[in-house]
Amino acid sequence: MTYKEAGRIVRRNVRSTTQLMKEHPRVSNPLPKPLLIWDGECHFCRRWIERWRVITGGEVEYAPYQEIAERFPEIPPEQFQRSVVYIDRNGQVFVAAAAVYRSLRCCRSKKWLWWSYQHVPGFAAVSELAYRVIAENRPFASAMTRLLWGKDVRPPTYFWARRWFLSALGLIYLIAFVSLWTQIHGLVGAKGIIPIEIYLANAKAQIGLRAVSVLPTLCWISSSNSFLHFLCGGGVVLSVLLIFRIAPAISAALLFVFYLSLAVAGQNFLSFQWDILLLETGFLAIFFAPWQLWPKENPGSAIPATAASSVALFLLKFLLFKLMFMSGMVKLTSGDDCWGWLDHSFQWNALTALDYHYWTQPLPTIFAWFADKHPEWFKKFSVAFCLFVEIIVPFFIWAPRRVRLTAAGLLIFLQIAIAITGNYCFFNLLAIALCLLLIDDAVWMVGRDSVEPRAFSKGSTESRPTKIRHWLAIAVLIITLPLNLWLNYTAIKPEADWPKSLLTLYARIEPFRIANGYGLFRVMTKERPEIQVEGSADGIDWVSYEFKWKPGDVNRAPRWCAPHQPRLDWQMWFAALGGLRQEQWFENFVVRLLDNEPSVTRLLARNPFPDKPPKYVRAVLFKYQFTTSEEHRATGAWWKRREIGEFFPEASLRR
Repeated sequence: MTYKEAGRIVRRNVRSTTQLMKEHPRVSNPLPKPLLIWDGECHFCRRWIERWRVITGGEVEYAPYQEIAERFPEIPPEQFQRSVVYIDRNGQVFVAAAAVYRSLRCCRSKKWLWWSYQHVPGFAAVSELAYRVIAENRPFASAMTRLLWGKDVRPPTYFWARRWFLSALGLIYLIAFVSLWTQIHGLVGAKGIIPIEIYLANAKAQIGLRAVSVLPTLCWISSSNSFLHFLCGGGVVLSVLLIFRIAPAISAALLFVFYLSLAVAGQNFLSFQWDILLLETGFLAIFFAPWQLWPKENPGSAIPATAASSVALFLLKFLLFKLMFMSGMVKLTSGDDCWGWLDHSFQWNALTALDYHYWTQPLPTIFAWFADKHPEWFKKFSVAFCLFVEIIVPFFIWAPRRVRLTAAGLLIFLQIAIAITGNYCFFNLLAIALCLLLIDDAVWMVGRDSVEPRAFSKGSTESRPTKIRHWLAIAVLIITLPLNLWLNYTAIKPEADWPKSLLTLYARIEPFRIANGYGLFRVMTKERPEIQVEGSADGIDWVSYEFKWKPGDVNRAPRWCAPHQPRLDWQMWFAALGGLRQEQWFENFVVRLLDNEPSVTRLLARNPFPDKPPKYVRAVLFKYQFTTSEEHRATGAWWKRREIGEFFPEASLRR
């Protein structure tokens, strides 16, 4: 279609609409309710009328012109065939795009359409052109509707998605608290590697009472082992309540407070991206969950009476978008040729990240050994697929139903693939839980036809707590959206300087972990240094401490520990990469081994000095790599290694 033809269509449509309004500005028999008249023989019209019926929530009546046209002789029959017709309570007539916008005006979130039609230059002309093109190509428009939306184009609802998401979030919290509970004393307890009591005391000594806001944790009340037990045990109980949707909003709020307290107390050991992702997700879930002690059900259905907050749902979907988009973009903008650097041509032979990833990742599973043997073309294809899913697919989150569901499937598939080859504790489960929010009730096969459309558009009468929840969610949106948008921008432009106002705002809310940046494996690790800790009773014969999950014995196959996270094993991976100066906790770890502290040695698979502490402890650095298939068949070993030097010198306690 040329610009000249498009202009003629606009002028012709506007002239016909103007002529109708001049000749028949009103009908002689006004109606008690506004009426939208449509073509009952048009499949495209039938689908979209059902959507508008839900949106308008009973404020507008709908009828096919084949049944009702004779009641309005003032309107030419050909007008009914050409477009929809809207008649308001005063009998005034609107047609085409104006009729659509006028009918949707009764919906609060759609009022801007009619206002724009009246006041924004060019909006009316473009709307009428778009309407005309669609009206003249209704078979094609109907086919596209089926392709993008399926049979049901009514506004999606997320009652079931909310139910499954909150239960999944409760399960993930349960896993996180139980996993941490088994390690908390050895990590940050009174005789742990980095005691929280000393950490808080030092912070208070340096910055005074401001430390309470910089380090928001309930451990300011008490930092004893018993209180750490209380936080973990309380988190377990609250997680069970959330799983079964008992006081879900209160449970979510307390879970956030408890886990934030432990995340601050955990210092290095709770500074992982899934910890902050759980906190950000848990915080937004407070406004997404029903604010009822026991959410009621509608009679005859399994749908909760209180509709999900659209603002909170948007925030959670945007969190999923941010997580995936930033994770992909930081790979391309990092300068690492393994991913394909944006400053160079995107060459297929640059997609070599999986040549290293399977064996250099912190805790590979046994399946990573087999995946490492894939042909080179498949590894490069997998890298390209990962980048596509992380960078392009997140935009489909906002697309019509079928495209959105395709995005959910691809994102979930990627998380499952990652989980099979690597132990990333509850990270993959949490990402999948966020993907559940892309699956609306029509997919869960809720009996939508048996429920009044009004129940989907407006839900039950909003209670006072629901209104408060709605406005609080809007406040969170206003505060965090600028930060989240800028965080996404920094993934594209890492060198961009933060605006001073945003930097000040971010500094204030950063301690609470409610607006975070993400991006795993920005730069691919191409070597695998491993620390072997050894003890000796005489300084001559040395015996190795065996860790539960990280590589040690070359003949021991990589193991699967997810969704549990062995946090000491994970920190040993970072220590080997960063060096002793960056991991100052390691010296405390050596001291605890020299003391033979039970809470710390329980974090290990084998303590070679069960009865008497060693006199000396040291750490040796090795380089590890997966064996080839031939080497594995010949020796049975899964790893091969060579010593590269000293990590921590021989040390003993001065009594």
